[in-house]
Amino acid sequence: MSNYDKLIAQVLCVMLKPATVVSPNDSTIIITMKDRTAIDTIKGYFYQFDYAILQLLELANDLDSIVVEGIEDVDLLTATEETAIQCKYYSKTEYNHSIIAKPIRLMLNHYKDVKNGLKNRVNYKLYGFYESGQDKLSLPIELQELKEKFLTYKKEDVRHYHHIELSLTDSDLSDFLTLLTINNLADDYDVQLNRIILLMSNNFGCNSFEAEHFYYNNALNVIKNLAIESDVNKRRITKGAFLTKIDFKQVLFNEWFLFYKGSEKFFSELRHQYFTNLNISPFERFFIIEVPSVNYLRTELKDLIFTISKKWSKLSKREPSPFCPYIYLHNIQSDELLELKRELYNEGFIFIDGYEYLGASFSSKSLIKKANNSNQIKIKFINRIEFISDIIKDIEATKELYQFYLNEPFFNENYVNIKQIKVQISKLTDIQKII
Repeated sequence: MSNYDKLIAQVLCVMLKPATVVSPNDSTIIITMKDRTAIDTIKGYFYQFDYAILQLLELANDLDSIVVEGIEDVDLLTATEETAIQCKYYSKTEYNHSIIAKPIRLMLNHYKDVKNGLKNRVNYKLYGFYESGQDKLSLPIELQELKEKFLTYKKEDVRHYHHIELSLTDSDLSDFLTLLTINNLADDYDVQLNRIILLMSNNFGCNSFEAEHFYYNNALNVIKNLAIESDVNKRRITKGAFLTKIDFKQVLFNEWFLFYKGSEKFFSELRHQYFTNLNISPFERFFIIEVPSVNYLRTELKDLIFTISKKWSKLSKREPSPFCPYIYLHNIQSDELLELKRELYNEGFIFIDGYEYLGASFSSKSLIKKANNSNQIKIKFINRIEFISDIIKDIEATKELYQFYLNEPFFNENYVNIKQIKVQISKLTDIQKII
């Protein structure tokens, strides 16, 4: 669990108390709640992350950059200027001057350091979404209004005049106002997200599903990892570097994306996109599955094999081109694989694995023989990862590869004419929910 995730977990524990379960050895945060404020809090983090992603996508130059959690939530750096942006999402809160008064005072602190030659001059921006009350703020802010409504406050019955405490003149405050932009009519959460998905689709030439589940998912992961860097210099990324980092098509099991999407909806969308077809074509399908080294149950693996066989086998006499799938189990011990096969065999589940007789060498020709109603071959086991490429070379029919991995993809051969889907999982049972 990252430091940033621990922070969120602590926030949730405080807010939800016994309604939240947080595993200290796992990156998964399990939440059962009656108090919806926790959802709103996490949504606020997503809104900031999304805003950072949006700023990167809208930069004009690949060398322009942002800093996550720099001076403010997002610092925008172009060739000509730097802007420190505070981004907030108050979906259940009415706008009041007090909400933005403290951020303005903190920005004025930075301005004071600039005036003293300690920091570089920047622009300041407050960007926020509110449930209502936006009409209370008249823009642009006048000098007297700035002093009375935002820089004057009471703390422990003591009235403070922030600008006076900073020894700033009216001329200084007027200059500060030229640097300050306030937008209290920011996009709603869903509107902002839809803008991101559209930009992703246009940038990568893909459909909305791919934009969301591949590129946006990847982008969330990149921004989250930047946010937890202790060194501010490592929290900076250019648009070009960002696009390169997110430009890969595999479904990440990103706990943040999963929280935003909801696991059931996430699995359902993957199933609908890749694994739901009433008229399954007679393709040669490879299911390449990484088996966890801990918390592994043979019964779960057997159930998964039965499901794959049932959904992607057609062996009836009426089927003109009968077929069954291939399965490779990565990271499974040889003795465990043998026990698994023994149980399947004893239960009358027919499979082949490319070995014709005792002592024979592996033969891809043996493994690719047609399954049909007579032989009732329901699964073709691939015992070693290096056999996969040989088998693919010997198959002339249309092929599809579905890889389910835990941390990193382990089969990385690139085939121009073969559909490859890579999906990250946390446990074997995730695959059942997806397929």
